Amino acid sequence: MDVVRIIIAILLPPLGVFLQVGLRGQFWINILLTLLGYIPGIVHAVWVIAKED
Repeated sequence: MDVVRIIIAILLPPLGVFLQVGLRGQFWINILLTLLGYIPGIVHAVWVIAKED
């Protein structure tokens, strides 16, 4: 399932984070990073998905 979330995180970073953590702080941070730049949003999303087990 993590592979699917990582693919989703590459295409739409906030959705990948939302599927992992819900509407917690990491989700809102990811939306901000994605708005500031698509690449930082992707990096953060992949990091959140890889970190959460």
